Amino acid sequence: MRDLTRAYRMVSSTDCSATGLQRALRVMGGKWKPLILWHLRTGPVRFAALRRGIPGISEKMLAQHLRQLEGDGLVSRTAMGRAPQRVEYAMTPLGGRLDPALRALSRWGDETARAT
Repeated sequence: MRDLTRAYRMVSSTDCSATGLQRALRVMGGKWKPLILWHLRTGPVRFAALRRGIPGISEKMLAQHLRQLEGDGLVSRTAMGRAPQRVEYAMTPLGGRLDPALRALSRWGDETARAT
């Protein structure tokens, strides 16, 4: 554990991009956020469609992560004033800048799945 902490400090203090990587991982890290962003990359999606498109995510987790992504400026929320109220989520231009990274991760996952 001590070696890991020392290595982390060395990377943090010597590599100026470590701060950027830390921010990126904080903003889009975790099990669900990359999947949410993946589904939003093609255009606005309603909450129920997002939940159906991401098997295993609970309504509570989806709502929580969408709020966090909205707070970080990656996702926008549009409420349509009808009864029942409909809400759509979409990537913001800032969130759209993650598309190349998401595609690269997807490609890497496909390639390593085939290799194993």
